[in-house]
Amino acid sequence: MASADSQRVRDGGGAGGAFQPYLDSLRQELQQRDPTLLSVVVALLAVLLTLVFWKFIRSRRSSQRAVLLVGLCDSGKTLLFVRLLTGLYRDTQTSITDSSAVYRVNNNRGNSLTLIDLPGHESLRLQFLERFKASARAVVFVVDSATFQREVKDVAEFLYQVLIDTMGLKNAPSFLIACNKQDIAMAKSAKLIQQQLEKELNTLRVTRSAAPSTLDSSSTIPTQLGKKGKEFEFSQLPLKVEFLECSAKGGKGDSGPADIQDLEKWLAKIA
Repeated sequence: MASADSQRVRDGGGAGGAFQPYLDSLRQELQQRDPTLLSVVVALLAVLLTLVFWKFIRSRRSSQRAVLLVGLCDSGKTLLFVRLLTGLYRDTQTSITDSSAVYRVNNNRGNSLTLIDLPGHESLRLQFLERFKASARAVVFVVDSATFQREVKDVAEFLYQVLIDTMGLKNAPSFLIACNKQDIAMAKSAKLIQQQLEKELNTLRVTRSAAPSTLDSSSTIPTQLGKKGKEFEFSQLPLKVEFLECSAKGGKGDSGPADIQDLEKWLAKIA
């Protein structure tokens, strides 16, 4: 019995061994007819495998259709959500759960995304982010430009966590920081918000890196942002972080249109 098993191993084993003579014959015939033909066949197989792999990656990417609207309470996430879907103004209140709806982007391909408005309350936002982040095609981090100066530390702390979480994903989502409420006179510009966040995140990462890590050493999730020994800038991140200005309420009162055209264009681009 042992000798029979050994013979099967030498022959390639089971069904594979039965086909081995045909494979050998095919290889010999290809080499006899034209030595270069075998190379061509191998090259074609390599191209075929590449196409199959590319299609697999695209199918995984296309399954990620969610756009997460995140940010602190009262940053205007829910009104942005409503405006994008209906174009209308609506009084909103602090959310304690998520809301989702299909959004048809304004492009020639007629694509759609799923907008998901996540709660901004401190006790809820991280658990909802954890629930939906794996399906995220994009993250829109909404900032209240009018109250930003006094909330910058809270904004930076939440943004730090969102960036760390999204950078740890296999397919990093597109990332936008939407500087909302630009219709208010005291609103800060996107450029100033970016500069202030870079300074605050730089301070925050020093504090976080000095604290004992609770992550397993084999974890692939990054524990800090940017490059060691350099002042933090968003350009150092492995994902592209973009900024734009918008106003969900608009500058002409509740009945006027929202100023969200740049946001709509960005969503059409990433769809």
